[in-house]
Amino acid sequence: MLFIISDEEGDSVHRGQVLYILRHTAPAAKMEAAASVLLNARENISVRSRILNDLKIAQENADLKFRNDSSLYNRYKNLWAQNIGTKVNLDNAQTQYELSYNQMKSAREKYLSTLNDLQLSMKNAESTAAGSKADLENYFIRAESRGTVYQLFKEKGEAVKMNEPVALLGRSGARLVRLAVDQEDIRQISAGQQVLLKTDASGEHIFQARISRIYPVMNEADQTFRVDAVFDSQNGPAYLHSSVEANIIVARKTNCLTIPLAMLMAGDSIRVRENGRVLIRAIKTGIRTTNDVEVISGANRHTAILEPLNPK
Repeated sequence: MLFIISDEEGDSVHRGQVLYILRHTAPAAKMEAAASVLLNARENISVRSRILNDLKIAQENADLKFRNDSSLYNRYKNLWAQNIGTKVNLDNAQTQYELSYNQMKSAREKYLSTLNDLQLSMKNAESTAAGSKADLENYFIRAESRGTVYQLFKEKGEAVKMNEPVALLGRSGARLVRLAVDQEDIRQISAGQQVLLKTDASGEHIFQARISRIYPVMNEADQTFRVDAVFDSQNGPAYLHSSVEANIIVARKTNCLTIPLAMLMAGDSIRVRENGRVLIRAIKTGIRTTNDVEVISGANRHTAILEPLNPK
C-alpha cells in the first residue's frame, strides 16, 4: 500500500481529499486497456471510421451498378417489345439486373448491421471503462466530507485488508455526545433538553449541550437507552472516546427545598430527630437529580434529618 497523505493527526481535510493510495498496478492496467478499447470503439462510429466509410463506398458502388443494370435491362425490354434484339440479350440483362438489386440490398443491410454492431460495441466499451474506473477509484481512499483527522491507523508500506479502518475522521464543528439513560428515566427525556456535562479529559470544566436524538431500542445488556446530544457552541471538548458525566435538565425550579438523595429511604421517607426521638417520616418528593431530591412536603429547612439505616 502506498501512503501519500500530507496531513497529520489533528489537521483539517476537505471533501474528496485523497488520504491513502493503495497499490493499484493491475486495476490501472485494466483501466488503461478499457480506455483504449473505448477510444477505438468511438473512432469506429465517427465520421473518420474506416470500417463504415469502406462499407458506405461499397454501398454507393452497388447503388450505381444497380442503376446502370436497371437502365440496361429496361432498354433491352423496350427493344424486345418492338421485336428488336435477341431473347438471350434480354435474359442476360434481366439476370444482371436482379444480381445488382440483391447486391445493392446486401450492401445496405451490411452497412446498417455493422453500424448497429459498432454502436453496441461502443456502449459495452463505455460500460467496461466506467466499471474499470470505479474499480480503480476504490484504490484511492478519500475524505467523504470536510473535517478533522483524529487518528491515522496505517503508514506507508503497510498492508490493509478489506473493510479494515485506515483513519478516523470527523466533523470538528459537530461533535456528538453519546449518553446512556436508564430505562426508568427515559420517559422524562425529550429532544432539546439542556445537558450539563464534564469529561475525564477536561477535568471539572462544565460544558453545555442539548439532546438531539433519542433511540427507541433499549440495550438489553445494561437496560439503558442511547441518547445523543450536541454542544451548544463550537467550544466543546475535542477529545474522542472520553468518558462523560452528564446531567439532563428535565425541569427547573427556584426557591425549593432539596435534600441529598442519599438521605432518602425506601417509600420516599426520611429519618428525623424530633423532641429527642428518632422517627421515620414520609415525605412528598419532586424533581430528582443524581445527587439531590426536591422535598415538596413532610419536612422543612428546620427539620433535623438523620442518616438512613437502609438508604434507598
